[in-house]
Amino acid sequence: MNLAIDIGNTLAKLAVIDDGQMVDFQKTEKIDSAFIERLLEENPEIDAAIIVSTGESGSEWQQMLEKRMKRFVRFNAETPIPIENGYETPQTLGLDRLAAAVAANALYPNSNVVIVDFGTAITVDFVSAEGKFLGGNISPGAATRFKALHHFTKRLPLCELDEDSVRLLGNSTLTAIESGVVNGIVYEIEGYIRDLQQRYNNLRIIFTGGESDFFAKRLKNTIFATYDLVAYGLNRILEYNAK
Repeated sequence: MNLAIDIGNTLAKLAVIDDGQMVDFQKTEKIDSAFIERLLEENPEIDAAIIVSTGESGSEWQQMLEKRMKRFVRFNAETPIPIENGYETPQTLGLDRLAAAVAANALYPNSNVVIVDFGTAITVDFVSAEGKFLGGNISPGAATRFKALHHFTKRLPLCELDEDSVRLLGNSTLTAIESGVVNGIVYEIEGYIRDLQQRYNNLRIIFTGGESDFFAKRLKNTIFATYDLVAYGLNRILEYNAK
């Protein structure tokens, strides 16, 4: 049984995966030794772990976990992965993007895959049918766009995603902002998908991240949506390094 830990800027996500299936998933703002102890007590069969972090490394709880696991991987730019990384500056590539690319290639081997991750930033990444990560683009996520409008324009209110208020044209300042941000993102992603479909055959589309379901409903293309793509990618990398 494997433990995949993704430590982001605001939240840590921990996935317990058994034979390729996620059996437990937890989010927390802070991890400490007591938290890890409880998780291991709840899942005593965990014997391998992988960690990716945007910040700290070598903390007390990480050292404890490394000692207790039969296999332990601290994922970084030098860690072997089962796809080719074609990024020109691999040291600057977000490892969550790379893990998602690994998972996408495992889900759809021999297919061209575009991965759209909806979070604080929206990333659009591409993995070729030959199993090569070719890079992608980064733009502000929905919450970031709402905050920017509110912060830089004095009279505009702070909005958020609302299932019921999105329309083609807003008829109030509130709905104009909500519709403008959501439709702007939808048209942006539709443009990427259209242009990639014209260039690549057999294109698969994966949405991931906390807002993936919200936007999957608003696009016309056939899309596979999953919030936990990075966790499955980390698990695939952990298994790959067991060989």
